[in-house]
Amino acid sequence: MPVTIDDVRATTSTFPRSYEAEVRGCARFRVGRIVYAGFGRDESAMGIAFPKGMREGIVSGEPDKFVMPRASDLRYNWIGVRLDAIDAAELRELLEDAWTMVVPKSVAAAYFGDALT
Repeated sequence: MPVTIDDVRATTSTFPRSYEAEVRGCARFRVGRIVYAGFGRDESAMGIAFPKGMREGIVSGEPDKFVMPRASDLRYNWIGVRLDAIDAAELRELLEDAWTMVVPKSVAAAYFGDALT
C-alpha cells in the first residue's frame, strides 16, 4: 500500500524542531526556515533533502522511486520521491535522513540516542 501525506505528517511529528507549514497551498516540512520535505498540489510525490553527490546514483539505480529535481533546483540538496513506490519503513528512513541534514547535530544525536556521534 503506498504511503500518503498523512504518513509523512505522522512520521515528521516525531522529529524534534520539525513543523509543517503551507506555502502556496502546498505542505512543507521544516526545521526553522529550512525545508527538508515538501509536496506539490497532487501529493503523489514529495521532494526531500538529499546529498547532491548521491542523487545520480540513486536515481539511476531506482528510477521507479526517485527522480532528479527540476533543472532550476539542481543547485539544492534535493531529490524527488514517488510515494506509490515506497513503503512506510522506507519513508521513515528517507525522512529521518532528510531531517538529519537540516537539524543541528546535537538534536539529531539526542533523537538517535547519540548513535551519530
